[in-house]
Amino acid sequence: MDTRSAQDFARQWVEAWNSHDLERILSHFTDDVIFTSPLATRILPESGGTVVGKAALGEYWREGLRLIPELHFVVEGVYVGVDAVVINYRNQSGRLVCEVLMFEGDLVCQGTATYCDEVVGDT
Repeated sequence: MDTRSAQDFARQWVEAWNSHDLERILSHFTDDVIFTSPLATRILPESGGTVVGKAALGEYWREGLRLIPELHFVVEGVYVGVDAVVINYRNQSGRLVCEVLMFEGDLVCQGTATYCDEVVGDT
């Protein structure tokens, strides 16, 4: 992964999320993706925070978009690894989030969302 590819991916990723277009969001992921998030434990308690497969990920995010209609992300930074990208963004609540995304080719095969406990912005 090079810097330009990572930045292009992050731009497409945030545009997809901010459009709330679930199919567009899911187009960045493999069919057998594994995604972990503390938010998944609240939306899908039976998941234990781990969602396996694109279909299940779609169900999780469909419910998340329903519960958070004002969802909006602003990218704060993009960090490049060998087969990984970390997208640091601020969500609609002003909370900082990092998503660590591992790639197989051009698609994300594994992801982890991590949340900062502090709200940033106007304080």
